[in-house]
Amino acid sequence: MSKYKQAVAYWAFSKLDAAAYQQVFEIGITGVEMPPRDQFEELRDIGFTIVSIGGHQSLQDGLNKPSNHTRIANELRANLELAKQFQIPNLIVFSGNRNGLSDEVGAQNTIEGLNLVKKDAEEAGVTLVMELLNSKVNHPDYQCDHTAWGVEVVAAVDSPRVKLLYDIYHMQIMEGDLIRTIRQNFAHIGHFHTAGNPGRNDLDENQEIFYPAIARAIDELGYEGWIGHEYGPKKDPFESLREAQAAFEV
Repeated sequence: MSKYKQAVAYWAFSKLDAAAYQQVFEIGITGVEMPPRDQFEELRDIGFTIVSIGGHQSLQDGLNKPSNHTRIANELRANLELAKQFQIPNLIVFSGNRNGLSDEVGAQNTIEGLNLVKKDAEEAGVTLVMELLNSKVNHPDYQCDHTAWGVEVVAAVDSPRVKLLYDIYHMQIMEGDLIRTIRQNFAHIGHFHTAGNPGRNDLDENQEIFYPAIARAIDELGYEGWIGHEYGPKKDPFESLREAQAAFEV
């Protein structure tokens, strides 16, 4: 039995009401990512862990721009307090778009921004996870779009509370070679997201990623965190989530 746990992204299944989320919990998916603040208590009453929330605004205008650092640091510190209050293990952070910045300069700026708040995260016991996103299909010009760039940043920050959010869907689009990359960089990964590719839909036989093999590899590495399913289901959402949950039962 794997030591990691499974979650669902609220935005992807936001049409489900509280009664429906009770059924999701009974499937064995016991975490919710990025729910609205007014849903925290209701979801926790069902038994869910709030696994992640956004750490700052915004995805496109992020840590790679020094003029954002004070604002983002203040937003992160406020959300670290919220995370402590609701036992939320992860805050998601973003590099931002390049907007003409070289990868070298963008990396240095992002390192400087994260260094401002790493001690706050360590004291709070909350992990800042910088999300790897594809710049080919969904997020044009996003800078943290390759694992190597993300690893360079979090390795330089050198904090147990600053890691990567390795989104399997996004990195399949940008790099492929998923299992090898996860194994080689596991020390710098703090969280995972899933989705089928192409389409960002169900984790079924209609897409190209073989999730059971990835699930086994992550389990073999001793991962004990959360796997977050972040996709739009094309089929019945409960059937889809049962399939996703089964793919990661190793």
